[in-house]
Amino acid sequence: MKIYKKEGDVIQIISFPNEIVEKGEYLLIEDPTIDKGLLVQVIDVQFANVPGLFEDILRDAVLDEEVDGENYDPMDVSSQISILKDTKLLICRIRGVLSSGEIVFGMNYLPSRTLSRIIPYKIENFINSTSRNRPFQVGKIRGDNELILDVKALDGKLNIITGKKGTGKSHLAKLLILNLVKYGAPCIIFDVNGEYVNLNKRKTGGTLEFGKFITLTPKINMKFTLHQAKLTPVLNMMIYSLDLPNTSARVFIKIWRELEKRRELSLSSLGEAILKWDCHESVRDALYVRYSIMVESGLFTDNINESLDFEFLMKNISNGGGIAINLKSQSAMIRRMTVELTLNKLVELLSTWKIQAIFLFAEEAHLYLRETYWDDIVTRMRHLGIFSTFITNQPDTIQESIYRQADNVFLFNFSNEHDLDVVSKAAKIDSESVKKIVKELPPHYCLIIGDIVNNFPVVVKVEPLEFETMGETRFFFKN
Repeated sequence: MKIYKKEGDVIQIISFPNEIVEKGEYLLIEDPTIDKGLLVQVIDVQFANVPGLFEDILRDAVLDEEVDGENYDPMDVSSQISILKDTKLLICRIRGVLSSGEIVFGMNYLPSRTLSRIIPYKIENFINSTSRNRPFQVGKIRGDNELILDVKALDGKLNIITGKKGTGKSHLAKLLILNLVKYGAPCIIFDVNGEYVNLNKRKTGGTLEFGKFITLTPKINMKFTLHQAKLTPVLNMMIYSLDLPNTSARVFIKIWRELEKRRELSLSSLGEAILKWDCHESVRDALYVRYSIMVESGLFTDNINESLDFEFLMKNISNGGGIAINLKSQSAMIRRMTVELTLNKLVELLSTWKIQAIFLFAEEAHLYLRETYWDDIVTRMRHLGIFSTFITNQPDTIQESIYRQADNVFLFNFSNEHDLDVVSKAAKIDSESVKKIVKELPPHYCLIIGDIVNNFPVVVKVEPLEFETMGETRFFFKN
């Protein structure tokens, strides 16, 4: 391999037919004249266009079919031309400078064109570390080279997992959840498709030896008494999920506090109080309509024996466990109510230090998260201890500000140009690298960007799971 030219932070390298290099791989340009090396990542592979080569290819195509006789080539020029035809041009992005065994970012220099030696570089040497306290294998780079990451890099972070349908997004999310739980972290999952209900069950039978896994389903084992739910979560649910007007909200607060004062707070007494309360008819109607939806939702009960003690449940998984909230087969309204109530309960527990932190995994969050929550999640909720991971196959449903503030981004294949434009807004990598690498990723291959890989973009084949994945597409034809 030889250096061809440099433009900005892009270096073009000539690669000969016997040198096999793929997109996403790292190369080290060693300069023997100085004790430095330029670390670059291949973002595109093209044919080297030599002047006159196109005409020669056309000539070969014509002569192969029409001319008979012996080919006289005493200087063996044809073999040299054949090499030129298959010579590749590697488009590489500079990722850093290797100096004294350490990689320095933001430092740039021009290596020698004639003396430099270009060799494949194992970037996992700077990502894998024996000093990691909580290591887990996310997958493999270039065949059998393992990529070992640390779940600590997810702590306090905002993460995005995105890619088109069927590329392996949920598979990776499950891998992250299992390893977080393994090291004692509590996780909560908004499960839109019922994919996480068997997360602790092995394919061969039996269950995991670590962590506690619980599935909550609205109307079945996820019900609250009003006393357990408390005023603020219920009020926010009514305002943001059921569009309760502000005037009616103020009356609702008065009714709730009056019932609490009398120690008569219950679902049935709330309905009676709304009908009897001295207020404008439009306010009463607005309140009673929302109250009726609350009753019909099945999320609330007056029976203490069938109610959910959310605080006890969260403390139960505080040393490692996962709660999957199964939103499959629920209406859009029930989903929004469930999520609003859950997030408000989490904020309540975190702000009073009843739980330390929670790792939140949200599948297709645009289906149930209100618009104002996006900024809230990356600011206030993050500081409280809710560390979110969004999983979606519709990248444009996540606000641009989220991509720019994301600490870790896991990108699977996208072929649509609009989707590529959206995901390329991630702040931790240039947009050209994203577009060129992600577009040609095979299924289950992922471009990882961010703190978790020490800010070295890496292409990895995600590790298969030995557990029930539940997210696999069901087919009619079996062969």
